[in-house]
Amino acid sequence: MSQTVAMGNVLTELGIAVVVFASTNVDDLLVIAAFLADPAIRARAVVAGQFLGIAVLTAASAVAAWLALAVAGGWMALLGLVPLMLGLRLLARRQGAAPGSADAGEDERTRGEERRAERRLHSQVLAVAGVTVANGGDNLGVYVPVFAAAIERVTLYAAVFLVMTGAWCWLGHYLVNHPAIGARVRRHGHAALPFVLVALGLWILSGAATLLR
Repeated sequence: MSQTVAMGNVLTELGIAVVVFASTNVDDLLVIAAFLADPAIRARAVVAGQFLGIAVLTAASAVAAWLALAVAGGWMALLGLVPLMLGLRLLARRQGAAPGSADAGEDERTRGEERRAERRLHSQVLAVAGVTVANGGDNLGVYVPVFAAAIERVTLYAAVFLVMTGAWCWLGHYLVNHPAIGARVRRHGHAALPFVLVALGLWILSGAATLLR
């Protein structure tokens, strides 16, 4: 009987972990798809950065829960500078590109951009991780009390978050490469990425207003 109850508790915790992750990362799925739609950003950098960002958020939440600390949302909101600056940099880079180039020039620039993206792989990983962490204010706000309520289950939650992060990356890849909508997602996602990052940064920074109160 006790084993049945224990198994039921574990299944309940698994369900809670899945719901907690999904509810706090719906917007992150759109950001992943936008990153993957940009040919200048390596897919492996997006995946690695996403795993790194979620790992940082999970570890920070576990430490905060263990120490019974509350993370100030206003200070977390200042991390909105990360996606904001990244989006502005992408916009500046695109505005500096020469318009009306020939197809050969386009192909050469694409190849050159891919080579530069390869060299910038590590910085891209950190950039994606930074955006993930910056967008994680709601993650911390939910994870900390959930972890504090069941500190002995933190390892279980972390394992579920690891699997869910992989599933989120797969979903983003699926959206970008879907035979029916993939081309549109790649086209519009690539064009929209800077604006998505700028809007995300401004939305996150809006929470910094609490510091002035």
